[in-house]
Amino acid sequence: MKITRIAAVLGAMIAATALAGCTMPAAETPKTDAAGGFQCEEGETYVMNVMVSAHPYWVPVYQGFKQAAEAMGCETAFSGTPEYDISKQIASFEQDLVENPAGVLLHPMQSDPFIEPINAAIDGGIEVVTFAADSPESNRTSYVTSDNRAEAAFAAEEIIKVVGEEGEYAVLENPGQSNHDLRVTAFIDYMAANYPGMQLVGRQATNQDSNKAYQATGSILQANPELDAMWIPEAGSAEGAAAAVVEAGSDVLILHADVTPTALDLIKDGTIHMSLNPNQGIQGYMGFMTLFMAAHPELIDPFNDYKASGFNPAQVPFIDNGFSVITKENADSFDLEAYMEGRSTE
Repeated sequence: MKITRIAAVLGAMIAATALAGCTMPAAETPKTDAAGGFQCEEGETYVMNVMVSAHPYWVPVYQGFKQAAEAMGCETAFSGTPEYDISKQIASFEQDLVENPAGVLLHPMQSDPFIEPINAAIDGGIEVVTFAADSPESNRTSYVTSDNRAEAAFAAEEIIKVVGEEGEYAVLENPGQSNHDLRVTAFIDYMAANYPGMQLVGRQATNQDSNKAYQATGSILQANPELDAMWIPEAGSAEGAAAAVVEAGSDVLILHADVTPTALDLIKDGTIHMSLNPNQGIQGYMGFMTLFMAAHPELIDPFNDYKASGFNPAQVPFIDNGFSVITKENADSFDLEAYMEGRSTE
């Protein structure tokens, strides 16, 4: 009965609006910039800032970012640092702010060190949205990523499907980066809760370094010759792990997140079983859209208390860009060189 009454009230409101010519009374019309719409002013620029800027992961993300920006007449710039160094990434982010962009789409190497820089940027009128990795205690407006828990659960179920419910597994990790941490901890927790017969026998930090991963995997294999599977939160370490497995002549099922051209070749030849790859183009596209909305809150008048509270009404705490499963059968669809044919890299 309650639902029926609510529906009746809503129906009456809709009918009243229709009789009034589908318009709100002038005094109640939201003060949005409808004339300008989803278009940038001349020279309005948005920056994408990352760590290890030469990593191939960023390429499709930036392409999606640019595609959305170009559709709205906006300028973009790619920034970051070539090193895996938190202080240098923060310095590059702060240098971006000197140019006074409308907003920055940021992949923070670590969460906590970026809290104050992000908050300072927003206090200075420059919006910040995070992607792929987060700084949840900051005032960033939105976070765009794949569901790392879902990735971990999918990986665990795939391992069980192939090797069974009893055996040994190992993980490599990259402590300090939020998405990688979650991929590993969620995987271990999922295995412990659902498949207690699977034993964690190795866990080592390799920090996206293929050489460290090669050495770590060799040590794990030497201590655990019956190892059945490995889960790795990124592709660089998976490359090193695969080399160690091949050298040892072991039959270890390797699954990892993300993808690189080298890892893709290893999937094609069967050395790596599978990759769970975030939909990078969607990540960049939705990253730009949420960043633009954060910089243009006048375009939205939501049904909440933003006017009284003073917060940015374009808050979208989390967007799941989804992930794709890469196997030998569909690997050609993830060829980065083919994807970039005819595209501008600027």
